[in-house]
Amino acid sequence: MIKKYKSIIIALSIIFINTNTAYGGVVNMDINGSAAETIEILFFLTILTLLPSILIMMTSFTRIIIVLSFVKNALGLQQTPPNQVLVGIAIFLTLFIMSPVLNEIKTEAYEPYKNEEITQEEFLDTASIPIKTWMLKQTGNNELQMFLDMSDDEAALNTENLEDLPLTVIIPSFITSELKRAFIIGFLIFIPFLTIDMIVSSVLMSMGMMMLPPVMISMPFKILLFVVVDGWSLLFKTLIVSFNF
Repeated sequence: MIKKYKSIIIALSIIFINTNTAYGGVVNMDINGSAAETIEILFFLTILTLLPSILIMMTSFTRIIIVLSFVKNALGLQQTPPNQVLVGIAIFLTLFIMSPVLNEIKTEAYEPYKNEEITQEEFLDTASIPIKTWMLKQTGNNELQMFLDMSDDEAALNTENLEDLPLTVIIPSFITSELKRAFIIGFLIFIPFLTIDMIVSSVLMSMGMMMLPPVMISMPFKILLFVVVDGWSLLFKTLIVSFNF
């Protein structure tokens, strides 16, 4: 069994090395099979390790998944749709929303770096500009000023161009703004469904049905309302427009 998994790992390693060699020559192997650019391999593996955090914290994923969770709770559904489906929807909506930024990074940073026209440091600086611009567009002034004041960074406080701010200030400001907007959208989504719950509860109490759970009766009406107004399409459109798309 150990030999079997060892061969699989070796095969995957070869595929990984060949793939990176084909897309820009990140890894160079000599005759003995030793890596000639170990630092770049470690850098690449570090990026892969941090990729989930980058996806969640530096894109539209956070707002989308929180709003979808609010919708699920507002409808009173426990298992439908499953969490895996919600995460999948959030990922593909994130790719749709972030596609202009990704295309700009590819054109302005990745392709010149692949063609060896710029260095790795220039690649990182160029690639960070589009994502900084996008995050700053979604970040509230109050949140940004709060983290600027707490950073005690004189250079950041005196900068005139916001794109020159470090990511250590922009990212937490962006995350705070995203949480705030996601909860505001979730609150507005809850209002019509909460109204249905209150109406159903009042009707049941007036009929003397004290032991009948109101949620059991109101759930079909909430699902009916959501379907009649084409809730999913309206929700997705609202989320995309909320990012100033």
